[in-house]
Amino acid sequence: MKIKKVGVVGCGLMGAGIAEVVAKAGYPVVVREVSEELFEKGQARIRTSLAKALEHGKIDAEGCERVMERISGVVDLEGLKSCDLVIEAIVENLDEKCKTLAVLDEELKDAAIIASNTSSLTITQLAMATTRPQRFLGIHFFYPAPVMKLVEVVRTLMSDAEIVEQAFAFVRSLDKEPVACRDNSGFIVNRLLIPYLLDAVRAYEEGAGSIEDIDQAMQLGCGYPMGPFTLLDLIGLDTTYYIANIMFEEYREKRFAPPPLLKQMVQAGRLGRKSGRGFYEYEKK
Repeated sequence: MKIKKVGVVGCGLMGAGIAEVVAKAGYPVVVREVSEELFEKGQARIRTSLAKALEHGKIDAEGCERVMERISGVVDLEGLKSCDLVIEAIVENLDEKCKTLAVLDEELKDAAIIASNTSSLTITQLAMATTRPQRFLGIHFFYPAPVMKLVEVVRTLMSDAEIVEQAFAFVRSLDKEPVACRDNSGFIVNRLLIPYLLDAVRAYEEGAGSIEDIDQAMQLGCGYPMGPFTLLDLIGLDTTYYIANIMFEEYREKRFAPPPLLKQMVQAGRLGRKSGRGFYEYEKK
């Protein structure tokens, strides 16, 4: 089966970015959100992203219009039944994902492929919420999806080899670069990245340097495009905290345990750019 039509479940930061990327590649995209209001917010995110791309000469005005025309919205999972591939991109919560995937599985045609964009949960436990684990895999985009080239393709013990090949071909058709990952919590990138970010917070807690100096040291000393605290604010401190807890539960290693300061900042609502304040302060839009 050739992938001709794609569904995306969720139109938040990741879902909207994925929908944009897929529509740019020429696929018709059906986005499911729980309300029309949330879908409209997702559309606004896509328009803002396209406006930035237009400003930098990466797309023309006509191209922006074509992208938006390819994206439609539905509020029921039944509206995705004509899709050949559906990518789940809802909140990073195991119970919520499993409930959604179980209903989605019933609505889709037998030949459809289901993928999750989870960044920390194992694909196997999600696949078992469906009756098609052989047609289920991870397709993990990175934020912001329209900009980041990497996509982690995660197979399980049950994934059909032909389905995995189709996933790789699909990712390449988006002008992205896929890498093969084993089904471990965090896959490749977050398994290495999360301990680094948590260690930066611990280093600050222990007085190794100021937030600004640690960021500058990692930029100028290691050639990173941004320091760990700038990256934490971009990702979201709540997102990092949640992912770290999932990975600590999986591996039971200290390097995945969230430091107290991170937990306290999340409890205080200092979540990073999205809340206007994290390790740095930002102007609210």
